[in-house]
Amino acid sequence: MSALHERFLCQLPKGALILDAGCGSGRDSKAFIERGFRVQCFDGSAELADRASKFIGQMVSVCQFEEFAERDKYDGVWACASLLHVQEKSLPGVLTRLWSALKPEGILYLSFKLGDGERTHNGRHFTDATEDRLRTWLSALTDISTIDCWNTEDARSDREATWLNAIVRRMPVCVERLITGEKENPFLPHLSSAMAQAAEIDLSVAFIKTTGIRLLLDDMNAALGHDDAI
Repeated sequence: MSALHERFLCQLPKGALILDAGCGSGRDSKAFIERGFRVQCFDGSAELADRASKFIGQMVSVCQFEEFAERDKYDGVWACASLLHVQEKSLPGVLTRLWSALKPEGILYLSFKLGDGERTHNGRHFTDATEDRLRTWLSALTDISTIDCWNTEDARSDREATWLNAIVRRMPVCVERLITGEKENPFLPHLSSAMAQAAEIDLSVAFIKTTGIRLLLDDMNAALGHDDAI
């Protein structure tokens, strides 16, 4: 997996926050943590989440893709061989949920077995993808900057499969001098992007609630270079 990891990680800032969506055993999360990145992860299987928690040494949440609802939080989302178990009719909505969790200029990695259709194998659902099918599903997303697709062969000796990989980058926030916070132009993405690029941060507020502070904790930790939460 090292080549895929490098292609993803080289596009992220140092100490970036990564979401491993459908982390399985925690294999990739562990590799990212060992490279100095901050990682949060979830899996739909309670048993796998428990095993992964022990493997990587931190809590792994139990969550279905259709339940995930975080916004504007992650520098990168890693969905390796996990979305292929989602039914095709649900994929546009699931992709929108993961996309909404990205910060501006964040990247989404995803992979599917190369193919055209849906199938059941050993009791498990699979949705295969070609580049055209994938681009159709991605058309539901807004603010796409670039889409990079490529094929790889399964490296396991007992498997013969071709994988479709893709990295999709979100556009940066358009810099405006006045942010009024309407639904179409929320304040948090602007603030997160500015904090990620700043050499020095000063905050002056008339009032603030703990719910608002929690939204900024990951960005504040990243700016301070902390490995542990403040």
